[in-house]
Amino acid sequence: MSHNPLYAFPDRCVRVGVSGTGFIARGLLAALVNSDDFSISKVLSRRPAREVESVDAELLTSSIEELVDSCDIVAECSGDVWRGAEVVRAAMLAGKPVVTMGTEFHVTVGSYFADQGYLTEAEGDQPGSLAAHVEDVAAMGFKPIVYGNIKGYLNHYPTEEEMEYWSKKNGISLEQTISFTDGTKMQMEQVLVANHYGAEVAKRGMVGLELMPLELAGAELGRIAKKHGTQLSDYVLNRTLPAGVFVVAEHPFERPEVLRYLKLGDGPYYTLLRPFHLCHLEMIKTLRRVVAGRAPLLNNSTDPKVMVATVAKRDLGAGDFLERAAGGHAVRGEAVMSRDVPDAVPLGLLDGARITRAVEKGQTLTWADVEVREGVALDAALALRERAAAGISRS
Repeated sequence: MSHNPLYAFPDRCVRVGVSGTGFIARGLLAALVNSDDFSISKVLSRRPAREVESVDAELLTSSIEELVDSCDIVAECSGDVWRGAEVVRAAMLAGKPVVTMGTEFHVTVGSYFADQGYLTEAEGDQPGSLAAHVEDVAAMGFKPIVYGNIKGYLNHYPTEEEMEYWSKKNGISLEQTISFTDGTKMQMEQVLVANHYGAEVAKRGMVGLELMPLELAGAELGRIAKKHGTQLSDYVLNRTLPAGVFVVAEHPFERPEVLRYLKLGDGPYYTLLRPFHLCHLEMIKTLRRVVAGRAPLLNNSTDPKVMVATVAKRDLGAGDFLERAAGGHAVRGEAVMSRDVPDAVPLGLLDGARITRAVEKGQTLTWADVEVREGVALDAALALRERAAAGISRS
């Protein structure tokens, strides 16, 4: 394995410091234990050691500095924007590359850190799997025009009882279950993809074609993208399709009859499916990408044009406390072009925020509607907001 010229990796196993002890982190730890080219240096957790299962106590640390100092690569998979911002800042200051599985972090504050060092989302979750698929598609000469996600079920207003049932049935957290169901996670994923590729969303919340065969949905999204005049990030809603990602692309030189023979349809928009995303099982491939000296797979870019706005799922009153934003019953996320809602507050900032004035169900929350807690994430978000405002004033 050739080494990244930007970083001095050892000839022995490359040490990985893992931030987080949830589902993704535990899966990555198992993959690292069973690899020949990586070792685990430290595992960062805010929980007492006695409450952390399946992690050797001597590996655990509550210190971000100890985590960063102990490793060659930081793997940030805490699933928390505020924690992620602290870990990434420390890693950037120490000159350590960072691999994340944290879409919410990227679309909220990742752009602030994107030019401060090596920062990439990992293959395995939908954005990283889509980026890996795009590399394969582009290597065959195709020109992507739509970057697509597949969703099986969507309910913007799920009940607490429903979410508790499915959380227990699937063995994932209640917050994750809600975020998956109300569409917040998918909206965030496609915002990350859009910003990495400089794409847009055709409408607020995206088009989201429903109950169509993928070939027909892809062709329609291709036509929408061409009419829109730019690459698009979007999704389809169909529970009969696999839990994967897809690209709609044109081919500039291959003959249509050849592509038809190869079972890609009549064109001119061809839908290429990657029918899986395997989360932590694929994450180790991105760690190897870093060591091999390859460019980041994807991040939110330093000049994002799409954001995840916050939409009230119920009436909110002044003084209401949002313990949890993504994955809560108060608000959900929606992909929007930033220029259309310049005062919208990013949903990823609102864990632990307080409502400062009444907000009606369906209303988009602005910075004036909330009081956001202090921290590295807020500082980064405000810096990005100032940068965007300066860009608007110069244009």
